[in-house]
Amino acid sequence: MTYNEYWQVIDAGLSPDDLVTFKYEDQGVATLEDGLYVLEQNLADPAFVDRMARFVRASMKGWKYAEENPDEAADIVLENDATGAQTESHQRRMMGEIAKLTAGSNGALDPADFERTVQSLLSGGDDPVISKHPGDAAWTHAISDKALN
Repeated sequence: MTYNEYWQVIDAGLSPDDLVTFKYEDQGVATLEDGLYVLEQNLADPAFVDRMARFVRASMKGWKYAEENPDEAADIVLENDATGAQTESHQRRMMGEIAKLTAGSNGALDPADFERTVQSLLSGGDDPVISKHPGDAAWTHAISDKALN
């Protein structure tokens, strides 16, 4: 992860030349990470869908604001760090890395990313992470579509 762990190692005293880094995407084994996971039965409840759409809309708006205002976003994190463990340079650097991840995205799941994740999880030889494709019913744009409209 270039937005956190990588820089923790660099801040601990190693140089980028000391590390061998690779992107999972380049290796064909990247999997989905953050997302909104709900029980399918809850998607039949209009009140639930409305709450989730409002949550997702606010989250998307916040990430887009952070992407466009990285210094202010870093300051907000620092102002709310009760531990005092965060540093200004680390937070500013993290916001720059996060902006690379969110740029050009509207926040909705890319079905190709889902499919790549499924194929990666199925490819474990004799001991795959999952044993069968979950099908298209495993994901939906119902919440993100409502949030984006």
